[in-house]
Formats: sequence, structure tokens, C-alpha cells
Amino acid sequence: MPKDRTNKISCSNYRCEIEITLELISGKWKSLILWNLGNHKVIRFNELRRIIPDITQKMLTQQLRNLEENGLVKRKIYNKIPPIVEYSLSEEGKKLMPILEQMDQFGKNYINHYKEN
Repeated sequence: MPKDRTNKISCSNYRCEIEITLELISGKWKSLILWNLGNHKVIRFNELRRIIPDITQKMLTQQLRNLEENGLVKRKIYNKIPPIVEYSLSEEGKKLMPILEQMDQFGKNYINHYKEN
């Protein structure tokens, strides 16, 4: 649960539960990060940067930390020199994949429909 909403789990301050989901995955990068983690299972930080070239290092770090704080992403650190850090979806994060797959399919269908008109 986002930090600023942890005391509001009862949903009394949300209009509906969809807001919680949108808050967790909204923004320019979170859904792309989650989508790529879901499709690759485990990704190192620099691999993720290559997959999403327009994201800055700072923004990727912030978004991954936020996703980790909210329990959607797991981070595994290997104590080597240099340190190796791998990211993957948590069990809660994996539950988002059907939603992201539907969003992907909607986008593809929308583009095809838009091209026809």
C-alpha cells in the first residue's frame, strides 16, 4: 500500500478499489517496468535500462524502490564486487500480469482500429 494511504486501507478515502490499483501502477514508467519484469522473470538494473532506454537512471531507481516498497517487486543483492542486483516480480506483482496483458491487447486492438478509420 502506498505510504500516504497505509492508514486508509478501509477504502473510505478512495472512491473505489480501482484507485488503489491505479495508484500502484500509474505513471509513465511503472507499468513498463512491471511488464518487462513479468516477461523476463529476472532482470538486472542495467538490462532494464537497456530495455527502457528513455528512462533515466535516477527515475528507474526511484520507480523500482517505490514498486519494492509497495510489495510488487523483489530485489536480490549478490555480495560481489561490483555488487549484482536482480529484480523480479513478487507474488503480488505477478497478479498484475493479466491486467497488463489486457492493457497490451487493448492497445494493439485500438491501434488496429485507429489505422482502419
